[in-house]
Amino acid sequence: MDLSALQQLLHAIAGVRLVAVGDLMVDRFVYGEVGRISPEAPIPVMARSRESVMLGGAGNVARNIASLGAACALVGVAGADAAGGEARALIAAETGLEGRLIEDPGRPTTVKTRFVSAGQQLLRLDEEAARPVAGEVEARLVLALDEAAIGAKAILISDYGKGVVTERVIEAALAAARREGALVIVDSKARSFARYGAVDVIKPNAAELAYATDLPTGADAEVEAALARGLELSACKAILATRSAKGMSLAVRGESVRHFRRPPPEVYDTSGAGDTALAALGVSLAAGADWTSAVELALLAAGVVVQKAGTATVSPDELVEAELAEILAPAEAKIATAERMAREVARWRERGLRVGFTNGCFDILHRGHIAYLAQARAWCDRLIVGLNSDASVRRLKGEGRPVNDLESRALVLAGLASVDLVTPFDEETPLALIEAARPDVLVKGADYSLDGVVGRDLVEGYGGEVRLADLVEGQSTTATLKRIAKRA
Repeated sequence: MDLSALQQLLHAIAGVRLVAVGDLMVDRFVYGEVGRISPEAPIPVMARSRESVMLGGAGNVARNIASLGAACALVGVAGADAAGGEARALIAAETGLEGRLIEDPGRPTTVKTRFVSAGQQLLRLDEEAARPVAGEVEARLVLALDEAAIGAKAILISDYGKGVVTERVIEAALAAARREGALVIVDSKARSFARYGAVDVIKPNAAELAYATDLPTGADAEVEAALARGLELSACKAILATRSAKGMSLAVRGESVRHFRRPPPEVYDTSGAGDTALAALGVSLAAGADWTSAVELALLAAGVVVQKAGTATVSPDELVEAELAEILAPAEAKIATAERMAREVARWRERGLRVGFTNGCFDILHRGHIAYLAQARAWCDRLIVGLNSDASVRRLKGEGRPVNDLESRALVLAGLASVDLVTPFDEETPLALIEAARPDVLVKGADYSLDGVVGRDLVEGYGGEVRLADLVEGQSTTATLKRIAKRA
């Protein structure tokens, strides 16, 4: 997507009202370390280290809508239990999210608990009652949906097959949409697309499309045939199939199927990626975007969120950064402001990665620098280099320095495989960057003493470590400049 068009679309999305209705869940992630196999059975023993809890299902759709800048009313059902209380608290903590949950004392709140070690899910435990809501609960749900839809531009139905999306709920959504002139978009795991009636879009993934049409969905030609069959079996206006690394494929009645692709991102966790895609598609169409722009935003948003841990959301700033990274060369994409550095570090930490930090002028890069940075990177999973600005170098080294300007130095550093991020700073020391990054390991050269390392007290104070990297004898920028002067 063109960067200017992306920014205009994100601006148009701000403040648009949507409704998310469907199967609400609480997603719980329990993280830990596996160090041995149980003597009782051939299963891993995980030592729990931390836990995170977030809204899932329709709740994750709603929080993604809100994180993209739109306003969202979340309509769903929760039990009269502790997990239901958690869900309400999570909704209250989200900016731009209005909760309209109906309590059903006869069913538990759906909870998915995932046990994760070293970035891998070991087990998922589901607590649920997958039966249709009925009676007074269904009636209250329909009323809540009707009221929430006032002023909405789109109603997004998240159907995980847990019983909230009944025929009456679907009919209520269609009726409210007709009244408000709103779109209805469905994320379906159902066997039959026909049950949704004349909605605007149905968004299955490839496996769900295959399930609903009894057709394969591997190659493009197979997906095209399945999409055509899906339109035959339903009254919807369009079907968008999400296909993981193969992108997305869109079939609109009366038009040829279009395939949308981006370079595959580094995938860490696919939990909730379909919810993010639904939210991005919905807010785009609600804001008046055309099909191409809406699908491209959905694809971009899903690509960002799979790089995060857990059931995550995506922000407008992250979408702009991702699009910039696509436009820029790989080295340029590694050069970051302090604000972006902090966001990247947060994502790395979510994935359990060890963060390292070092700094310097790196004026004329030589093999000593290469060896130093390689050793620093060996002590961590991601290495940030704080880079002195031109003015900062001049204050430290005197007139005539730096030889190479900031942009040149940053690009050369960013081109190294050992460097994951380059963040310039203008101050005399990188202390502010160290405070923002809170690295697990702070690295300086062996020509420093530990007492002389800026940020040592801070890093060691929160349990990090400071390490001194070996230097290559005779290698320095000053020595290089002297050799050049002699040859002149």
